[in-house]
Amino acid sequence: MKKPFPWHILVFLTPAFLIYAVFSAFPLLDTLRLGFYTTSETGSQHFAWLANYRMLLFDPNWSEGFWNAMGNNVKFFLVHMLIQNPLGLLLAALLSMRGVRGAKAYQTLLFLPTLLSVVIIGFIWQLILSPLWGVAETLLGYVGLAEHFQPWLGQEETALYTLSLMSVWQFVGIPMMLIYAALIAIPDEIIEAAVVEGASAWRIFWTIRVPLILPTLGLVTILTFVGNFNAFDLIYSVKGALAGPSYSTDILGTYFYRAFFGYQSQLGSATLGAAVATLMFLVILAGVGVYFFFVQRKLQRFSF
Repeated sequence: MKKPFPWHILVFLTPAFLIYAVFSAFPLLDTLRLGFYTTSETGSQHFAWLANYRMLLFDPNWSEGFWNAMGNNVKFFLVHMLIQNPLGLLLAALLSMRGVRGAKAYQTLLFLPTLLSVVIIGFIWQLILSPLWGVAETLLGYVGLAEHFQPWLGQEETALYTLSLMSVWQFVGIPMMLIYAALIAIPDEIIEAAVVEGASAWRIFWTIRVPLILPTLGLVTILTFVGNFNAFDLIYSVKGALAGPSYSTDILGTYFYRAFFGYQSQLGSATLGAAVATLMFLVILAGVGVYFFFVQRKLQRFSF
């Protein structure tokens, strides 16, 4: 007997499909289309094939800013990879230990900044680090380091790294909670067997726990990559659209903002902004593709 068509499944999925198509798929496709057009002085759009991309990648008037933003974005990502994720692993390992008093309270306090508005975070850290009325210099003075205080947000060499550390402080709770969930999901029998064999806590962590959570560490890595190359709000709230000083904190998000909407004497262009957004999409797509095809497959064998 022929089975009836599952109309109830189709009815159930249709609203979600329509919402995804209208608010995600269609804007993405239209952005990809718009990147192949240029806007004339009269406001009309003309098909120009790869003219926008050639201008962004090779025209000195635009390419210098684009590659500067790309390089800063890579630095922004590396700071998160080298500080945020290892710190999240350390905190998760400590909180997952048995007998830690107040573990839930610590988890709440560490995760709480991720719930705050980025604008609030940026404003608070600007007050703390201000050389005029901030408390950072006073706090450093308590430990004898007042002479090392600098206006870190106002120097080209340190502004980007300072903003990166502000972002690490806010979002370290996310990798911490993901890794913590993976650690407590490890069966107790595996750990108990290692203890019976005489393995030390250090050896158990590095030879048993870490290999078993490698898929989660890979997930944290790709989420960090996607989040950092989509970043915009922290830089904009602290340094504005110009991402000063002298574009030293400019990343792809702020570069896209100026290209699309314009800023001060720079005129905005929807078609050029769409080209920048397309390049951002391709960078993220390439990173995710490399992860899934070359990393995720190898990590599957560590799943339990």
